[in-house]
Amino acid sequence: MTQLIDGKKISQEIKDELKEKVAGMKARGTERCLAVIQVGNDPASAVYVKNKKKACEYIGIRSEAYELAEETTEEELLELIRGLNEREDINGILVQLPLPKQIDEDKILLSIAPEKDVDGFHPVNVGNLSIGRPGYVSCTPAGVIQLLKRSGIEIEGKECVVLGRSNIVGKPMAALLLRENGTVTVCHSRTKNLKEITRRADILVVAIGKPKYVNADYVKEGAVVIDVGIHRMENKKLCGDVDFDSVAPRTSAITPVPGGVGPMTIAMLMHNCVEGIGE
Repeated sequence: MTQLIDGKKISQEIKDELKEKVAGMKARGTERCLAVIQVGNDPASAVYVKNKKKACEYIGIRSEAYELAEETTEEELLELIRGLNEREDINGILVQLPLPKQIDEDKILLSIAPEKDVDGFHPVNVGNLSIGRPGYVSCTPAGVIQLLKRSGIEIEGKECVVLGRSNIVGKPMAALLLRENGTVTVCHSRTKNLKEITRRADILVVAIGKPKYVNADYVKEGAVVIDVGIHRMENKKLCGDVDFDSVAPRTSAITPVPGGVGPMTIAMLMHNCVEGIGE
């Protein structure tokens, strides 16, 4: 019987735990605050920002929203971030991507103080992850680890394959699985004999960015499959990078889309805001 890994339920558990922790912190006179910056009016970004504000409200942490015009210059945005870096009452700074074309995303991400980089994108935090030092971890891969652990799935000693090598998901995902003592292989669009490699996986994490790319031929019997992708099809329905209907019957556990990895990203962002570095 295939276990359906319920990201909505697990993310709610995490948010409830954080809510309790924040109440205790407030009782001791400590408050957390997240600054969220959105430049322009990209509709998807507006939804994400709204969801992040909602999560902050639920958990009990303060959020400050900075909604800037599409024509905002790079220097204006850098100036805002410099000010937020200096403010002691701001614990986390989040710049919603994508940014308008006149702004260099890399330069902006580098300008956020590493100790306030709750997205875990700053090279200092990425470097800390790779050498096993405390630091903020990219929220989606951190969420995948929580999904596995809270679903009773052992990582240690397992053959883990990550399909995708992006800086936001694939690479940090591999580092986190290694940290949990998994044996990790990273595959990508140039990998030869891809199906042979993915079929070895006890745990297969798919973040390749192509709708329904992975079918039953890629998956060994009894594997755990984590689908990080999300796409809107022509019929308006959502799907992932995995062809769920063909793959699910082969697995011991699988995440659905929607309702799998998606809700975990914001839960782990909230975790980063509340727990801080190294906890």
